Amino acid sequence: PPGPSGAREGMFSQVVTSKEPLDGQGRFVGLKRLRFTDAAGRERLWESAERTTRRGDIDAVLIHAVLRSSSAPPRVVLVSQFRPPVNGVVMEQPAGLVDGAEGAATAATRELLEETGYRGRVVGESPVCFADVGMSSANLKFVTIEVDADAAENANPTPQPDEGEFIQVHLAPLDGLAGWLRERQAEGYLLDSRLFAMADGYAMASAAAAAAAAAAAATAAAAAAA
Repeated sequence: PPGPSGAREGMFSQVVTSKEPLDGQGRFVGLKRLRFTDAAGRERLWESAERTTRRGDIDAVLIHAVLRSSSAPPRVVLVSQFRPPVNGVVMEQPAGLVDGAEGAATAATRELLEETGYRGRVVGESPVCFADVGMSSANLKFVTIEVDADAAENANPTPQPDEGEFIQVHLAPLDGLAGWLRERQAEGYLLDSRLFAMADGYAMASAAAAAAAAAAAATAAAAAAA
């Protein structure tokens, strides 16, 4: 289930009540008009948004947290929260802005603890990636964290959200994640594109591995029968 009904109802009660133009620069986002020369030598203009909070090489981290237990299949730690730009509750991976000069791994472990209460071990870090290149210069790194569900420190995970953050934690099956996300969408959740791309890619890789295994078994059987 997506979570306690009371928490879910409270999450879905949030709504944007007004919208107005942002002139120039806000607290977290700045609007820019870019001038560039295209491949044909013509000067062109482009409108762009950029974060004003970047202090190092990246703006943010996105966390692929896999919860592993001796008594259950692997699960993915996800969160949902109301996102005003889309006026809806979004199912997504834990994520957050990098604070000052901290590295991606440090930022990811901090954000995972704050948003979900889980502690884990960083096992992978992506190159710098860009989120929406037609509209923004915002960038991030994907950080993979393994979470030991059997560890004492994860027995009773307690999120530590910032003031004004209302986040619900979800544990989703790694196998079948794409289907699980479609079910949540049917319940009214919006889906983060990066999360669904990861889930769909995992499903494609699993299907390819199963097909390869079946082909290898067929070849072995044919060879044994010859």
